Amino acid sequence: MKNICVYCGSSPGRRPEYLQAAEALGAALVARDIGLVYGGASIGVMGALADAVLAKGGRVTGVIPEALAVREVPHSGITEMRVVDSMHERKAMMEELSDGFIALPGGLGTLEELFEILTWAQLGFHRKPCGLLDVAGYYRHLATFLDHCVAEQLLQPQYRAMLLEADHPGRLLALMENYRAPTMDQRISRDEL
Repeated sequence: MKNICVYCGSSPGRRPEYLQAAEALGAALVARDIGLVYGGASIGVMGALADAVLAKGGRVTGVIPEALAVREVPHSGITEMRVVDSMHERKAMMEELSDGFIALPGGLGTLEELFEILTWAQLGFHRKPCGLLDVAGYYRHLATFLDHCVAEQLLQPQYRAMLLEADHPGRLLALMENYRAPTMDQRISRDEL
């Protein structure tokens, strides 16, 4: 994996563990020579993550819509900042630049990005690993809900298994490095949509 996209909050959250996990993930990425692709902000969990990667000498690419460039306080010290016109362009570019995806703690935007990239994987648009870094049990209830979806036969087990989970950056990155996408009978190409 050359680059990993990390979805996370532009807020620091209420627990110091969220920022600590961002810093630990940043260090783990650099230790594996993996570049960071993220939302481009200098604040919150996003800022802590980018700062950690930069402090260790790593590569950071931010992707931010022009309309959010004021609200999310773009990071001025990263390796590369790409400014796009819309959230749709942001997500498409982040997917294109990345070899895998991780969700750190975040709010609605983080969840929306995570579920969209998982949906793209389910549809066969990509075969890249997707993971949750479950910091201080932040995603425990989400994982339980997805298991409930499987039990209710509204989510197939092989699609549930596409979302890798760990509570430590090194363990999650190891799972991602060994990930094999499920085989699907029929795939849809982006050109077919």
